[in-house]
Amino acid sequence: MTSSDTAAQLEDAADRIADVARPDLQILLRRAALRLRNASAVSMEDDVEEALRNLAGELGLTRNDTIRFIVREWMEKNTYLPFHSLDEDSDADGTA
Repeated sequence: MTSSDTAAQLEDAADRIADVARPDLQILLRRAALRLRNASAVSMEDDVEEALRNLAGELGLTRNDTIRFIVREWMEKNTYLPFHSLDEDSDADGTA
């Protein structure tokens, strides 16, 4: 269900509040709360979501942290961001 579907259902329920069954209203309100709570999340297709969850599990990161990691890596690899590399001739301070 998309955000616009949820919004339309909420508007419809508001227009006919006396006719909406309490369980249906609870479901609509819970969906709205979830959407608001996760508003900053990027939504993906189902197959991408599954791969993202698997990768997040392997990396021990949250879904959002995994997306940040992927985007940063992609931007560094494609030279949109500078990457930090160590050449063999540079001095190291002995810490890792």
